[in-house]
Amino acid sequence: MSLASSSRSRIALVTGAGSGIGLSCARALLADGWTVVFAGRRLATLQAAIAASEHPAKAEACVCDVTDEASVQALFDGIQARHGRLDLLFNNAGVFTAGVPIDELPLADWRAAVDTNLTGAFLCLRAAFRLMKAQVPRGGRIVNNGSIAAHVPRPNAVSYTATKHAMTGLTRSAALDGRDFDIAVGQIDIGNAATDMTTAMAAGMRQADGSVKAEARMDVKHVADTLVHVANMPLNANVLFMTVMATGMPYVGRG
Repeated sequence: MSLASSSRSRIALVTGAGSGIGLSCARALLADGWTVVFAGRRLATLQAAIAASEHPAKAEACVCDVTDEASVQALFDGIQARHGRLDLLFNNAGVFTAGVPIDELPLADWRAAVDTNLTGAFLCLRAAFRLMKAQVPRGGRIVNNGSIAAHVPRPNAVSYTATKHAMTGLTRSAALDGRDFDIAVGQIDIGNAATDMTTAMAAGMRQADGSVKAEARMDVKHVADTLVHVANMPLNANVLFMTVMATGMPYVGRG
């Protein structure tokens, strides 16, 4: 049965929901009728995001540091206590680190990327599995936020690229392990959505050939629309991987 056709309230969790892609997706889910948990590190930011949404009564703000195991567990324990289940996890929280040559990358920056982009995603996915396996009706959907970097790197972006390649492995493994429990796991690889984090792309980014060129961006709404479409699919159908990108960005060709 499609979640969209169910009479019960559908519960979604979006990590990194205070800004950018996470905020756009959380609001789109609200508009589609979901009850949405906005999770992030800053309560005031989450509360402001909810207050500016069209359906604030169906949203709640939860502070969570995805790099902290206890914080993640508290987030999911709270969802279970308040709602009894979770139907959708958008595993979105992530960070960029400074673009520097490999030999100049501080270990602290490497660890910050791994802790948030990979370990944080794993901790949320693991907690979602535990809840989705036990709830009645069983199952749910998990969508990981990948990146074009899961396929090709930018210059001087080893930590971000490595974590997004690893996210692909996390998605494949979890998709396989989720089959027996009606848990559908997929990934959206996003390229140049127009958010504060990608402002520099419009001004000019270093390319693989050493040149610096402005890159096309797309409205972040298209990412949100994509997530809502996937979220409304029945659990016996899955979008394992999907790429949503600005048409004119320099990803498909060489240079």
